[in-house]
Amino acid sequence: MSRKTSLSGFHEWLPEERLVELHVLNTLAEVFELHGFSNIETRAVETLGTLLRKGEIDKEVYTVSRIHETDAPDPADTSRLALHFDLTVPFARYVTENAGHLNFPFRRYQIQKVWRGERPQEGRAREFTQADIDVVGDGALDFRHDIDVALVMAEALSKLPIGQFIIRINNRKLAEGFYRGIGLEDTAGVLRNIDKLEKIGAEEVSKALQEDLGASAEQAELALALAQIRAEDSSFVDQVRALGVEDELLDEGIQELAEVIDQLHKRVPGTAVADLSIARGLDYYTGTVYETNLVGHEQLGSICSGGRYDALATKGKRSFPGVGLSIGVTRLISRLFSQNMVKATRKVPTAVYVALTSDEDWSAAQDVAQQLRSRGINTEVATKAEKFGKQIRHADRRGIPYVWFTNFDNGQTIHEVKDIRTGEQRAADPTTWMPPAEDFQAMILNTVEHND
Repeated sequence: MSRKTSLSGFHEWLPEERLVELHVLNTLAEVFELHGFSNIETRAVETLGTLLRKGEIDKEVYTVSRIHETDAPDPADTSRLALHFDLTVPFARYVTENAGHLNFPFRRYQIQKVWRGERPQEGRAREFTQADIDVVGDGALDFRHDIDVALVMAEALSKLPIGQFIIRINNRKLAEGFYRGIGLEDTAGVLRNIDKLEKIGAEEVSKALQEDLGASAEQAELALALAQIRAEDSSFVDQVRALGVEDELLDEGIQELAEVIDQLHKRVPGTAVADLSIARGLDYYTGTVYETNLVGHEQLGSICSGGRYDALATKGKRSFPGVGLSIGVTRLISRLFSQNMVKATRKVPTAVYVALTSDEDWSAAQDVAQQLRSRGINTEVATKAEKFGKQIRHADRRGIPYVWFTNFDNGQTIHEVKDIRTGEQRAADPTTWMPPAEDFQAMILNTVEHND
């Protein structure tokens, strides 16, 4: 269980918790690179004008100013600097500025801190880490990338100690075409209301559709009927058709969603469903949209979301359509800690503690440590030749599993290593000795039983 920090909404992990976070981040990076995604990092600040293109997010943005600014900042000045609240908008700006140096389709992953002025609660922080993958094209982007990013993310999540997850997938073309087909022209407004379905319930959404958007009771009923459709394969198509709505955009969306769902059902069965309640209220999504929940932890909300966008990044007449997914790493890790779902096998990365027989042996002990480190074994050296029992207790308190002893006897050097968990001690050669695989890596995790 992580301790609370003095500043609400800003996490500071203990060392053993940070080991868990690093394991997650390294695993994600490894999978992303395995699939050909290049890593980038963008600056922490953007102009307000750039950030506010995303939609209804302005109240969450942290602006940046100097203490000794001569004039009070003008709230209407969109050239002011602000901390980015996600990685998609900065990435769009990065693509347009560097288009001449990139090869398209450009596959990127990005793992960085972002900031939002939200009310802190479980799953929501003011400073948190996101891990994004996106594929961006120049002028056009093959639809199969919509399938590809979902498959990559399913693989990445499956390698984390998080248990079962479900990627819930919809298509904005399907939803917007359906709403248009029943006579609701403000499709963005309908989407924003449907996006609140899990929070406020069907009755309140129906009321909002009628009072705010002028929908009839029948139109609201049809919109909610669409949102209730779910299927693990393309059987959702028949359920949509049964509602009797006709529209070209609806047909296009149905075809795209069916292809995504069928491929995921074939290649990663049990990890994805067509869920026509998924709306993603942000304005720039134009096709496939995704949200991901941990099974048994649905109240946490989505841990991984994203979608297709065709016009977020533009440069004159040139457009850069893309599709991507973002993992809320801090949200995910906070849940793992709060439910005691994982723990590091030790508090520090060190695997071996080299003890000293005498203070004069310190240089020789450094030689031993250097030999062990050359093979990737994390090693520390004692600084004082205290009693062996005290040195062993020091290693034990820190969670270091092995203590190394070197004795000099009649011109011979004798090396021994002790597993302080079992008490077993045996002769060892610093040029060849290796710990068991489960002790070699510092970030091995134990998944433990938990109850919700």
